[in-house]
Amino acid sequence: ESGTDSSFHPASHHGETPKGINDFAKINRYHVSLLAYFLEKLQNTPDGDGNLLDHSLIIYGSAMADSHVHGHLDVPMVLAGHANGVFKGNVHIREKEGTPQANILLTTVNKLGIEREFVGDSTGMVDI
Repeated sequence: ESGTDSSFHPASHHGETPKGINDFAKINRYHVSLLAYFLEKLQNTPDGDGNLLDHSLIIYGSAMADSHVHGHLDVPMVLAGHANGVFKGNVHIREKEGTPQANILLTTVNKLGIEREFVGDSTGMVDI
């Protein structure tokens, strides 16, 4: 349903070719559309004093910023939901260039009550 018959991993190593980049973009657009659909379903599902999205935390992103070269810094991520009020939402944060993705993961687990000094190659917490 993505509009291409390419598989995700081979498409991610697109070789900087226009067709490869286009196929990978189609797959990623499709995945983001599924995320939007999923979040809407959570938001529209009552749960106690709110909805499932209020009581959940969904982390969506990529392990790579440039998968063709396995570049893992400056990776965009989406955190959706409020985790029972732990996260306020409606925030856009841009970290300095070169910030490890693991900093978001470190911050997230600590805010959820799982105290850790590091996660993977994290270098500190993010102000979320």
